[in-house]
Amino acid sequence: MPPTLRTARLLLDPYTPDDEEDFVALFQDTKVSRWMGYGPSPEADDRALFGRIFSKVYARDLFDVWAVRRDGRLIGHAEIKQTDDVAGHEIVYALSPAVWGSGLGTELAEVLVAYGFGTLGLTEVHATVAAENEASLRLLARMGFAHVRDIEEDDGGITRVLTASRTPRSATSSPL
Repeated sequence: MPPTLRTARLLLDPYTPDDEEDFVALFQDTKVSRWMGYGPSPEADDRALFGRIFSKVYARDLFDVWAVRRDGRLIGHAEIKQTDDVAGHEIVYALSPAVWGSGLGTELAEVLVAYGFGTLGLTEVHATVAAENEASLRLLARMGFAHVRDIEEDDGGITRVLTASRTPRSATSSPL
């Protein structure tokens, strides 16, 4: 089970079975799901995904996945996991459109990156973002993530691979 994480306004804790309806509602919201994986999924697939969090991810301690709460209400989803797509650990997060534009996305991404660097001891943290998801690309750029490459998807879409390093590259560069 992942540890509980806190920010000034957010609580990240393990999902409970009572979270299923809110989880499904978040993933069924097309404003959210258009940026997740391969886009909107049938409700049954999202319910199965929720079940796998317990039967596989938590049961086998595969990676860290959290319910994101504000004032006791589930408003998002977060993960940090190893993936072959970036040859390292990737952060994944989603928030309800009702809280977009409030700075919570930055707060959430910052706690995930801090957890990766601090608790997991990573030297790099990655994110993969659809090229059209300008809001997430701007957020991650403000946090110091650098664009390292693009992945062309089977459907012709472009996914940007972004990386944040524990030690900024300029700090490790030797003077000329």
